[in-house]
Amino acid sequence: MKNCLVVIDMQNDFVSLALGSDEAKKIVPKVKECIENAIKNNEDIYFTKDTHYESYLDTKEGTFLPVKHCIEGTYGHDICDEIKVFEKNAKNIFIKNTFGYKDLPKYLDEYDTITFIGLCTDICVVSNVILTKAFYPEKNIVVKKDCCAGTTIENHNAALAVMKSCHIVIE
Repeated sequence: MKNCLVVIDMQNDFVSLALGSDEAKKIVPKVKECIENAIKNNEDIYFTKDTHYESYLDTKEGTFLPVKHCIEGTYGHDICDEIKVFEKNAKNIFIKNTFGYKDLPKYLDEYDTITFIGLCTDICVVSNVILTKAFYPEKNIVVKKDCCAGTTIENHNAALAVMKSCHIVIE
């Protein structure tokens, strides 16, 4: 069996800067541990990076969430310091300008189990998980709830419930 870990948007702006939260900060040690375990188990690791540009506020997303974040070339766009060290272990780092990375599933075909962790549970995590499930309804898709944080605790829990109802394994 071949497994992989997908680390969604563990970037400074989502952890501690523009859109950061105490909940996001709390998961960093667990995310780090999860990545370390994946390395020990010889699992492939993928990262996604939410990526926007100076014109962000003129985008559809910017009209709904008028907070500049993850602007390419800024510190906020970088993977957070505690996790950044693992970028060298990534099989690929995907730059995405929206919630779900539409090409992600084509990179995941070879895996039996695909595990997701990261930020934000109710936006980018759920988008990528459901996208992957649509492509691979028979694969084992897992979300580690303690390695994810949402925009609020309520939204985190609601997203987990939605994913569970779509036959995603919530651990």
